[in-house]
Amino acid sequence: MASADLREELTCPICLSLYTDPVTLRCGHNFCLGCIESVLGTQEGSGVYSCPECRKRFSNRPELQRNLKLSNIVGCFIPTHEGAHSGVFCTYCVHSPVPAAKSCLMCEASLCDTHLRVHSKSEEHVLTEPTTSWGNRKCYKHKKLLEYYCTEDAACICVSCSLAGEHRGHQVELLNEASEKKKKKLRNVLQKLTTKREKTEKRVQSLQEHRRGVQEKAAGVTERLTALIRDIRKQLEDLEKRVLSEITRQQEQVLLTISDLIQQLEKEEDELTRKMSHIEELYNMTDPLTVLQEQESHSDDFCGAEKGDNEVTQRGDKQVPAGGDLDEGLISVTLYRGLADIVTDVKREIYMQVTSDILLDINTAHNKVIVSADLKTASCSDINQQRPVTPERFTVYPQVLSTRSFSSGRHYWEMQISKSGNWCVGVCYTNIERGGVQSGIGNSNKSWCLWSYNKRLYMTHNTIRTSLHPPLSCDTVGILLDYEAGRLTFYELCDPIRHLHTFTVTFTEPLHAVFYVWRGAWVRILR
Repeated sequence: MASADLREELTCPICLSLYTDPVTLRCGHNFCLGCIESVLGTQEGSGVYSCPECRKRFSNRPELQRNLKLSNIVGCFIPTHEGAHSGVFCTYCVHSPVPAAKSCLMCEASLCDTHLRVHSKSEEHVLTEPTTSWGNRKCYKHKKLLEYYCTEDAACICVSCSLAGEHRGHQVELLNEASEKKKKKLRNVLQKLTTKREKTEKRVQSLQEHRRGVQEKAAGVTERLTALIRDIRKQLEDLEKRVLSEITRQQEQVLLTISDLIQQLEKEEDELTRKMSHIEELYNMTDPLTVLQEQESHSDDFCGAEKGDNEVTQRGDKQVPAGGDLDEGLISVTLYRGLADIVTDVKREIYMQVTSDILLDINTAHNKVIVSADLKTASCSDINQQRPVTPERFTVYPQVLSTRSFSSGRHYWEMQISKSGNWCVGVCYTNIERGGVQSGIGNSNKSWCLWSYNKRLYMTHNTIRTSLHPPLSCDTVGILLDYEAGRLTFYELCDPIRHLHTFTVTFTEPLHAVFYVWRGAWVRILR
């Protein structure tokens, strides 16, 4: 009864649970800190505060004074009387619920501290932590307490089961011993799971950081490229103004020249009309003397007509530009140089060099590889090309290298590939073997490639193949090499462009573009 009364005194009148961080109002009543703050918060709107217990009013929000003594009492009460937290109360305290301290498996009853002191202390009365589950504590056959554990059948048994029942002769252990063994295993499992969870948490944290990094990088790239495209648009607008201004300038110059010539020709036309009129007038005269004398006095008119008055016209025609039109060549050069400057700026901004001067090195070509006259196409042939044997030439696989190498910077080139046969494109170190198995692209740690074999697509390096799906849907492939960053990326140049694969490696030597063709395949370098 005393415990019940004490519990009532230690119960918050708001939440009806034991005090948590008890505080006192000026009226002397106690509450949990969280409970009274919640109540006072709801009273804020009205401007009047009152105690939930005695209804005493406060003009201002009352100060909350921590009740340390009450907090200490609650702390001492909980370890001894918190059986109530498990929902188990003393069987014999019928007037008010009192938390149980122990349960007796023999009596199938729970006892508080008071009733526990007068309970039987004999061995048959086994005490456990407070419980209401009696059925799983006794043998369903013999109705006796489960005291042993059969290791062979992994079952909890009573003494009768071990002596005369179905577990007779089996290896058995006391429940406490078996429980400790199982707990030891559980501890090991828990430790492993804890380690695994920590790794998982670190992985999640790493992925979250990576996600943030990708988002930040995407935002940065978007901002940079938006500014770049905005600048390109501005430069194109300026170039348009320059080209249109040049067209206008040429038009005005040509039209001015033509206008001057027209004026000269109109004057000449008037003069010719005057002469024609005078000559017609003279022609119509009937007096011979007058006709002859008029000829002598106007000899210039007759001389000009006899010689042909086209000298002014001829001189004027020579002043008109060839064809009497605009200088389209000058306009084209202006446009070309402006576009070239824009492209140069774009390359500088994206830090990429479009490698348009990749040529095939015929000195490295296998004798079953045909190299085109422009050194841009490699194709397979069954006919031996009878080239001289040199240390640089591939002797086992139908391959050929590029003439130039890359030891720094970012480089990009594109290739058109055949839809038939087997082909391979990629890069390799200069010192790759020229004979033997390791000379093949992707067969050693000195080469990286995209390989099409029997219509299937693979990425290959150091004999390790990574299958790609789906296969190519177009016949053009791009390669982007970032030497310092150690990234080699392959793209399928369809619409939209498809990322195929990226190798990440620290390059230590100069790299060459390399090409493999077999069974009628061919590869052409586009740019």
